[in-house]
Amino acid sequence: MQGTRTDERQATAERGTANVRILVVEDDAALADVIARGLRQEALAVDIAVDGAEALDKAGFTSYDVIVLDRDLPEVHGDDVCRSIASAGTGERILMLTASGTLEDRVQGLELGADDYLAKPFAMRELVARVRALGRRVGTVVPPTLTWADIEMDVPRRAVTRGGRSLNLTRKEFGVLEVLLSGDGRVVSSEELLEKVWDENTDPFTNAIRITVMTLRRKLGDPQVIETVVGVGYQLTDGASTPSGDGT
Repeated sequence: MQGTRTDERQATAERGTANVRILVVEDDAALADVIARGLRQEALAVDIAVDGAEALDKAGFTSYDVIVLDRDLPEVHGDDVCRSIASAGTGERILMLTASGTLEDRVQGLELGADDYLAKPFAMRELVARVRALGRRVGTVVPPTLTWADIEMDVPRRAVTRGGRSLNLTRKEFGVLEVLLSGDGRVVSSEELLEKVWDENTDPFTNAIRITVMTLRRKLGDPQVIETVVGVGYQLTDGASTPSGDGT
């Protein structure tokens, strides 16, 4: 399984996929929800685990880019979770959270295999910045500006224009467009969009992707640049041909 997940991660890096898949491991349900909501507002896909055992189980089946890991966890302690994931060598970056921010605790966390360390309480803005920085270290580098034809996306500011006209996109529309722009014209599968823009709670048979692409096409306007590749997914075109704006 490790080899397969490593191959998947390398393929993702080669494709230049923009969005980051995150696992938040926090036994305080209210805090986990706050963290997840804050990250999802940045068009990031987030899953949650409430104890160390669940974290190891999910990390064993899903290829995450960043794991936000509380150190003091039930079932399996956060230190053991960190050590296990780091030793597996599958490439996840770990941001360890703790109530103690002493130098000794920070050093211990880093020695266990964590890539970064953040003491509670923390500002959500800082956590988001640290998660994005760690995401860039696993091959998900995103240029500050993505362009295609007359479409321009300012990723840090989450602003999109077409032909100089500002577009008001939802988080999901922004996430889908970010993945497509980062793909630079390659076909992006529906499964990849589901993985990178939504999360584990999304029904794999949902029509959410189709609806999001449909509304995104309407907001982008003509000429249409998002083409449906039947049975596969979507890709950006030069706009010379005009697919149906309501296509599936």
